[in-house]
Amino acid sequence: SRPILDMSYSRQFLDFQGSSIPSSMKKLVVTKLSQNFREAVTLQQDSPVPLPGDGDLLVRNRFVGINASDINYSAGRYDASVKPPFDIGFEGVGEVVALGLSASADYSVGQAVAYVKAGSFAEYTVVPARQAVPLPSVKPEFLTLMVSGATAYLSLKELGDLSEGEKVLVTAAAGGTGQFAVQLAKKAKCHVIGTCSSDEKGGFLKSIGCDRTINYKTENVKSVLRKDYPEGVDVVYESVGGKMFDLALDALAIKGRLIVIGFITGYQNPTGLQPVKAELLPAKLLKKSASVRGFFLNHYLSDYKMALQHLLKMYERGDLVCEVDFGDMSPEGKFTGLESVFRAVDYMYMGKNIGKIVVELPHSVNSKL
Repeated sequence: SRPILDMSYSRQFLDFQGSSIPSSMKKLVVTKLSQNFREAVTLQQDSPVPLPGDGDLLVRNRFVGINASDINYSAGRYDASVKPPFDIGFEGVGEVVALGLSASADYSVGQAVAYVKAGSFAEYTVVPARQAVPLPSVKPEFLTLMVSGATAYLSLKELGDLSEGEKVLVTAAAGGTGQFAVQLAKKAKCHVIGTCSSDEKGGFLKSIGCDRTINYKTENVKSVLRKDYPEGVDVVYESVGGKMFDLALDALAIKGRLIVIGFITGYQNPTGLQPVKAELLPAKLLKKSASVRGFFLNHYLSDYKMALQHLLKMYERGDLVCEVDFGDMSPEGKFTGLESVFRAVDYMYMGKNIGKIVVELPHSVNSKL
């Protein structure tokens, strides 16, 4: 018999060890709109632990993911109608500690789950059961697939139109999503070029199959592309923006496709943008029959579960490296606890991470998982 929580009869929490769930918790809340994450976000110490409704799960978060767009969210750029205070954090992995009666049809207490939903920067998050993804165990590697892996998979599948032998340029290739773009383009039998900011990152990229790495701190990206790829590149997976966007656009081959999944260099600016030489865009595209296409994961949610199942199978077969960066090499050490989310965001914007930045939330209750 499975322990369930039937909210219609009881406000009593259950968790899988029979120990009580606390009545209050820590969570991060946007209290002021700003692209400066430390200015925008407050750590609240004693927020009430939310109650799951009939179709919900209460998840005790064990790992939460850091995304470049966390600061777009704290700046209020995604939905101008939302006013502070509001919860932040896009994704989490943890275990179900309580659930509503309808949710108990598919889930049980103690089960490992992942989810994508605003409000993951908290010790506990209520997640609608239909939005949760059951997992074999609570592992940070699964978290890398939720936003970063799915973005790379769906954008390349839907917009990349990859063919064997094509040349694919991945900018910020050693980052959370870049690592997957590199590997998926290699699986499609393409020649992959990756830009990065250190030789250590270059070594990581070679280990996951990158054919040519360009350290933009020591090499001139434009010169390298012109010399080594005079005919241009067929697909660009672009997340940097600004000068890198202009450079990638100029490097496109005939019928080339440039996929914009972000422009991280602009996010810390008040406008969220970095200037690009857009006035020449029509002429450049026409000259090459090329295209520029944007990709935002929220617009592809109908394909999301399919993408995730595919990536989970690849990982479980050993066909996908899911690199996690816990900040062990950062000055103050590993990202542990919600208070370290601020450091983790800084670390991302300093360009230090290799793979996906993940923060661990330790719990005093020992987990069986």
